[in-house]
Amino acid sequence: MADQWIAGVDLGGTTTKIAFITADGEIEHKWEIPTDNTDEGKNITQNIANALAEKLAQLGETNDRLAGIGMGAPGPMDYERGVILNAVNLGWKDNFPLQESLEAATSLPAAIENDANCAALGEMWKGAGNGAKDLVCVTLGTGVGGGVIANGNIVQGINGAAGEIGHITAVPSGGAPCNCGRKGCLETIASATGIVRLAMAELNKHETSGELSKLLSLNGKITAKEVFDTARNGDPLARNVLDEVSFHLGFVLGSIANTLNPEKIVLGGGVSKAGAILLDAVNESFAKFAFSAVRDSTQLALATLGNDAGVLGAAWLIKNKLNQK
Repeated sequence: MADQWIAGVDLGGTTTKIAFITADGEIEHKWEIPTDNTDEGKNITQNIANALAEKLAQLGETNDRLAGIGMGAPGPMDYERGVILNAVNLGWKDNFPLQESLEAATSLPAAIENDANCAALGEMWKGAGNGAKDLVCVTLGTGVGGGVIANGNIVQGINGAAGEIGHITAVPSGGAPCNCGRKGCLETIASATGIVRLAMAELNKHETSGELSKLLSLNGKITAKEVFDTARNGDPLARNVLDEVSFHLGFVLGSIANTLNPEKIVLGGGVSKAGAILLDAVNESFAKFAFSAVRDSTQLALATLGNDAGVLGAAWLIKNKLNQK
């Protein structure tokens, strides 16, 4: 496998990221294709196979150059059978045989994993995890996802639903409704949509002429990025939102660290691009809730791989699988 590439695929509802990656984790080529979720997603794996074949032809290579293919996909999985239980935004329902379909389309050995878990594996291998074998990755995006790695292996749980950090209850009573049907989940606070919701609640509560209020009256809406930008500039309402987000996130991460004592907790996703202002505030809250031995040994860090985390984690997945044979 030394001279062969691995195909890493990060399947999203709108676009699919694909990369050819060396056994050492260097990205040689990467590109995107649209995700075609028509006809209950029946074209998805064939489109990926076609994209691989076209890129190999452009590079003057054949399928023999590829050792295997790894894929991260949204949704819960039955890993034993290589089946995705359902992924509504892809059109797949009721136990879609993803691994089998991928292997048939590409003529390559395949491995599949939940997309948030793939991002965690990517950060472990080549990113902020820096080789740490005990790692928790939290993706703060439109929602909140998570992946838990213990001793180098993804913790999948009995039903493939381990690592659903976004659905840990952060507000036990009176919390906002979550898309999962419950209330008060961390996702309702620490996601981009949750941050905007908190900011709007603050703006509705107070008469203010601050920077955040001006942005709302100017644009008719605000973004999570604007909340952090104005907090950085000292806007009092934006600071209130930052305090609330970091309190709940630090509380949940402290509880996770007390349970797992990972070497690192990596914060990724679009919200993490706020950088130091978020990390410093979360660290302060984390220190209050983490047990002393945990606080001294578990480090919080910002993800470094951005959009490459998923394809790298998918490549690590199949590399690991092939090495075990």
